[in-house]
Amino acid sequence: MIRDHSLSSKILDIAVHAVMIVILIVTIYPVLYVLSASLSSPTAYNLGKVTIFPVDVTLKAYRLIWEAKTVPLSFLNSVVYTTIGTAISMLLTTSLAYAISRKKLTLRRFYMVFVLITMYFNGGMITNFILVKNLGLYNTLWAIVLPTAVSTYYLIIMRSYFQSVPEELNESAYLDGANDLVIFIRITLPLSMAALVTIGLFYAVNYWNAWFSSLLYLKDTDKYPLQMVLRQIIIRSELLMQSIKAGEASASEMASTDVTSIKYATLFVSIGPMMILYPFIQKYFVKGVMIGSLKG
Repeated sequence: MIRDHSLSSKILDIAVHAVMIVILIVTIYPVLYVLSASLSSPTAYNLGKVTIFPVDVTLKAYRLIWEAKTVPLSFLNSVVYTTIGTAISMLLTTSLAYAISRKKLTLRRFYMVFVLITMYFNGGMITNFILVKNLGLYNTLWAIVLPTAVSTYYLIIMRSYFQSVPEELNESAYLDGANDLVIFIRITLPLSMAALVTIGLFYAVNYWNAWFSSLLYLKDTDKYPLQMVLRQIIIRSELLMQSIKAGEASASEMASTDVTSIKYATLFVSIGPMMILYPFIQKYFVKGVMIGSLKG
């Protein structure tokens, strides 16, 4: 490999590294701040002493959310919703994407147009709510995972990946007696692993961060996901701050309360799983989809 040692190349390298360092700092600072605030005492936080380093370190906030059972239960609910929702979404998305990627499919263009229409037009929130309730899905797991099970955008991406699989592989499989189901499972999916993991992560993040669907379709608080509980904690914290400004509560009450610490502790718990998951699947974002597929 020939390296360019010219002055312009060195200046460019310095500029690129400088920009990347700035991006890294901007990205990691909020995470460190949330962690620091969750480990600091409410008094230190309200006095503005907390930066990226915790002050008066305490695990009281984490102990309180564990003892209250609300956050652990909502965390488990989020895990269930994310796992089941992602599995259903990937099953429906990949199967439909494979079907409309096959040129021999009758009315393939009609189905594609029908799918694209849903990308730009929908019945709206009220219509969706009435539909969910009339189908008997209200206040159930299925109200969270089924209405948003297929994303048209992700479907189009998967279809493009499936179309990039060499047709010669499919024809060879047909000659060996394989049907479309076998080709889909044993050829197309393995060759599209990078796309599958990427789209699967996007679906998982969407389900994990979703709270509005829970607000619409869930009535029992013990079925709330973690993001919904976090929203309630944030609202409570903001109401307390408004009470202090209005003179209805003293600053000493704010200093003695653990609402702020609990808010940041819950927030860190909510972002933790995705932070842990991402490094294990990062390689699929840079790995070529077709690497090794045409080796003879």
